[in-house]
Parts: sequence; C-alpha cells; structure tokens
Amino acid sequence: MKTRREFLAQSALGAIAMGATGSWAAESGASGVTPALLSRAQSLLDKAPLIDTHNDLPSMFLEQGAGDFSKFDLNLRQPKLCADIPALREGRVGAQYWSIFVEAATMKTRVSLHEALREFDVALRMFSAYGNAFEQARTAGDIERIRRSGKIACLMGVEGGHMIQNSPAVLRVFFELGARYLTLTHWDNLDWADAATDRAENYGLTDLGRKLVREMNRLGMFADLSHVSADTMRDALRTSRAPVIFSHSNAFALNPHPRNVPDDVLKALAVNGGVVHVNFIRPFIARDGKVWVDKREAATRELHAHDADDAGIKKGVEDWTKANLPSAGIADVADHIDHIRKVAGIDHIGIGADYYDAEEDTMVTGLANVTRYPYLFAELLKRGYSDEDVMKIAGRNHLRAMRRMEQVAADLRRSESPLFTEPAKATWP
Repeated sequence: MKTRREFLAQSALGAIAMGATGSWAAESGASGVTPALLSRAQSLLDKAPLIDTHNDLPSMFLEQGAGDFSKFDLNLRQPKLCADIPALREGRVGAQYWSIFVEAATMKTRVSLHEALREFDVALRMFSAYGNAFEQARTAGDIERIRRSGKIACLMGVEGGHMIQNSPAVLRVFFELGARYLTLTHWDNLDWADAATDRAENYGLTDLGRKLVREMNRLGMFADLSHVSADTMRDALRTSRAPVIFSHSNAFALNPHPRNVPDDVLKALAVNGGVVHVNFIRPFIARDGKVWVDKREAATRELHAHDADDAGIKKGVEDWTKANLPSAGIADVADHIDHIRKVAGIDHIGIGADYYDAEEDTMVTGLANVTRYPYLFAELLKRGYSDEDVMKIAGRNHLRAMRRMEQVAADLRRSESPLFTEPAKATWP
C-alpha cells in the first residue's frame, strides 16, 4: 500500500518550481504579469478574503516531531514546513482549512480514528499556541469576523471517510471538534464509497454512504468529493440537499487524471450550488500528466524486469524522472480555472492548493509555496477577469456555499433526528 507521499512522488511531474525569492524580471517574464497587476491582486485578496481549503501543516508536525511543534516558531519563516504565519500573510491568506489527514492504509490496522484524533490535537493546539495570528472558525460569519480582526481564520477538513470507521457518531464528534468538511474517500475504496484511484466496487455510494451524506447535510458539514470516483461524485450530488465541495481538484477535460472532475459533474455542481477548489499539484494540472504517468510506469516496469534490487530500482526511477521533466506553471492552473468557469460558471470556483510539503518541485512553477497566491490572481486579471470575479474565486464563492449549507442544516435539524446505524452497546457480564 503506497502512502500519499509515495503515490504523489511516483506521479509527480517534478520540474523545478520558481521560488518566492526569484527576481521580478524572471517572474514577470514567465507570466507577463506586471507589478501593477500583482498589486491589484493583493488588494483584492485582502478584501475578498482568500480562503484556501487544503493545507497539510498538522501532518508535517506529526511527521517531523510526533506532534510536538515546539522546535518550530511559526511567527518566523520555516523553510522546512509548508506554511508559517509570515508566509501566509505574504500570500494574503485570510482563512485556511487545515487538513486532518491519515493514510487510508490505517483501515487495515484499525487505527484510523486514533490517528485522526492525533491530527485534531495538533491542529487545535496550533490554533491556541498562535492565538496572536490564528483563531478557529466554525461558520461563514466567524470567517468574516476573524478576518476583520486581522487574524487568519482556521478551520479543519477531514481528508478521508475511513477516519470515521463507518460511524455516524464519530462524524458528529468530528463536527463538534470543528471539522467543516469530510472528504468521502482518500486513495482507497470504503465499504460505502468508491475512490478515484481504486477499482470500482460499489459503483458510487452504498445506502450507508447516502445516509452519511445526508447526515453531513443535517450537521452543517460539506461533503467533499475530491478523491472520490466519478460515480461517487454523481451519487453524492444526487443525494445532497446542500452544496458540496471539491476541496482540491481540477478539470478532467484538461488533465484526465481520475482525481479531476469530469464536465458532466461540473455541470451538476453548478445546479447543486457547490464549489470546486483548484489545486496546484503538478500531476493534476499538467495537460500531459496522464501520458507522463503512463510512461513513467512503463519505465518502472522495465527497471523491475532488469534490476532485482529495490535500491537500484528506486534510483533508476528517480533518474528517469529528473531526465523527463514536463512543465506546468501558473498559466496552466489558470487554464483549469478558465475551463471550470466555461462549464460550471464563475460562481463555482475556489482555491484549495494542497500544500503538503516544503519541496519546491511539488507544485507548478510559480506557485511553489503559500506566498504565491497573488501571482495566480494577477494572471487571472491579465486574462480579463473582473475584480468581482477574482474575489468570488478567492473566497466569496466558498462563503456563499457555506452560508447555504448552514441554512440547510438549520432547517434539517428541526425536522430530522441524528443518524444511528450501530448496534446497542454491549453490556458487561
């Protein structure tokens, strides 16, 4: 079972990303963006506000310090982390969903819930420790209030339904802790939903899956359709009474990676009122990403056929990757936004970059880290997007969908009871 890092490393397109310290001449020469456009974009992001729906900093604290983040000072730049307070402020981030992420492989060892609670613990302690800059938000109103105070609003999204271990009770506890979306699957299928990167088993949602989506509606939690199969996307859109989101996905028509969203689903999303938040990861952006992945897999098979040593195979794959580096940049991300606008409309686009490590070749060129959001929006302004368009994509579309989700939940709580699917608790002898 591959971890997320191994999966993305094996499908990464690996060009060298432009760092935030590059010269203005190099940056503007690559994109045609002027200092005036950049300044305008920065002002609009301050006003919008900018809401990013996916960042994996809590996982980095668990990976690098077992949850002890005392060796890092987020008030200072931290080049080994995917976010820090100065970088977020430079990037004009007004609200951030921090990902509660646990590998899907933990389903086999039955520790998914345990590991999820460790992620929640890290995130909640981070909000408290950096109360000078962070404050937890639970509603759209909270986001706006916290942003007006000058702080960064912090929310949480649970990246994978395996963490609830089929229990609506756990789902409700996650909501009370502050989770405001649940990604229905991660890399692997669940008993109740198929993933995009696994073989079809349920061909969408099962009865339990549909019940859980309706329970999210009742609670006031987004059903997040990133990572799920196209059939699961369609089932969830048919089932949900509230807007759904894709927290970090792109357009399948431009890159036929199974993680991306087909046009028929984009059209259905517009009817639903939801939002697809575009990510910046190379394998999901580059137009030749699927072709590149296929070639890389063929090269890997060839290495396996001639080299029985794991270390030699790993080095051979790394060497092949470095020698075959296709490009993807800010313009390619903007192309995905253009396509989603054409199919779903301007009201259904957001940002979910998915910064999950500190490597500059993870993301497309020009968007290597969280300081770089304004450059993407400057590119959109260059393409003729209006100020209102930019603010919608930056965060106002998300706020509109969140308010509607909250209203649906308020109505449903008056008419529906909580979901119970588990048996009565066993009594002690």
